[in-house]
Formats: sequence, C-alpha cells, structure tokens
Amino acid sequence: MLRIFFVNCIFIISCFATDIDSFEDEYIAQDSFDPLSGYNRVMTEFNHIFYQNVLIPTFKGYDYMMPNPAQNAISNFFDNLLFPIRLVNNVLQLKFANAGEESLRFIANTIVGFGGISDVATNVYGLKKHDEDLGQTLGYWGVGGGFPIVLPFLGQTNLRDLVGMSGDFFINPMSYTNEIFTDNANRYFHLNLIAKSWRVINDGSKDPELYNKLTNGTIDLYAFLKDGYEQRRNAQIQE
Repeated sequence: MLRIFFVNCIFIISCFATDIDSFEDEYIAQDSFDPLSGYNRVMTEFNHIFYQNVLIPTFKGYDYMMPNPAQNAISNFFDNLLFPIRLVNNVLQLKFANAGEESLRFIANTIVGFGGISDVATNVYGLKKHDEDLGQTLGYWGVGGGFPIVLPFLGQTNLRDLVGMSGDFFINPMSYTNEIFTDNANRYFHLNLIAKSWRVINDGSKDPELYNKLTNGTIDLYAFLKDGYEQRRNAQIQE
C-alpha cells in the first residue's frame, strides 16, 4: 500500500513538473519574440559608445557651465510647451480630471510662471503633472508592445511606442516651426532640431552619470535595457 502511495506521488509530481516546464517554455517563447535581435544588439553597442564618448561628456560640460536654476527653468519651459501631448493623451484615455488639471497647470505656468520657466502650478498651486503619451494611450486600450526596437541615439523602444512617437510628433508644437516660419523653412528646420537637442542635453545634464549608474556592471547590456524599458513602460501604462 505504501509503495503504491509513493508511486502515485511520484507520478503527480512528474506531471506537475511537466506542466511547469510547458508553461515556462510557452512564456519564454512569447517573451523572447525579437526578430530584430541582431540589429538591436549592434545598435545598443553603437548607442553605448555614443553615450560614453559624446553624450555624457556633453552633459557634464553643459552641467559645469549652466547653473542649476537655469537648467530647471529651461526644463520647465520645454515641459510647459509639450502640454498638448499630455492633454490629448489624457483625453484619449478618458482621464478627464487629469486633462483638466493639465489645462490649469498650463494656464498657471504660462501666465504666472512667465511663459513656463517657473513651475508655479506645482510649487504654488499644488497641481500635479500627468505625463501621458500616445504609446501609453495605445497600451491603455490593450495594444501590446510588439517586438523591441533600438533606435540610433534615442535608444530602446518597441513597435507600439514607435508608432506612438510618430503620432505625438503631430501633436508636438515644436513640429510646426517650419509651417509658422515659411519664409525660410530650411533655416527653421535646423532651429527646430537645435531646440529639441537642447532639451535632451539640458535634461540629461541634471544627472550626467545616470546612464552609467544604471548600466554599471551589466553583463548583457541589451537584455538589461530591453527588460528595464518594458517594465517601466508597463508601470506607466498601469498608472
């Protein structure tokens, strides 16, 4: 009798282990769908070299020359300018209270905050910022991330967020500089590019070593950045 009991236990355990293995195999198969893996790894290494030798030294030099209050003022200005992206995507996610608070923030920072250089909406009126983009909106409505993609200079993203970036481009007021200044579109295209680059450098200069802090000691840089990106985006979508 005891022998039969042990045989049954072993059979149940083996079946359970088989189910677990099948589940893990299915999970890994779904999670590892990465048709651009070869390209992504090469581009990750390219970006890593670019960050280490160009971007991070630029961040440090800018941080050395630019006082912290000026860095904050510039960040506030660009953040206020990108209000339409947050407004539209909050509305698309039916977060109307958040959209209303974003509108109040824009009014306060534009009028009282001298065009947005001072974040009086947060510091004086206690109005919270609600960051939303089209990639988050698509995720909110159930669109999966798709396969990962690494962009030159911009870094890690996925198919859904790449589509989202394309959509946000048309909401971004900075994208219409050329339309406003039609007398010399080529000239203002470059001014537009300079403005966007300035924003990236200014924001990055607040913590020039952030990239190194995140990636220091990483064995598989691409896998680390890919997993970290997906976890962060999923958390943002679920907020």
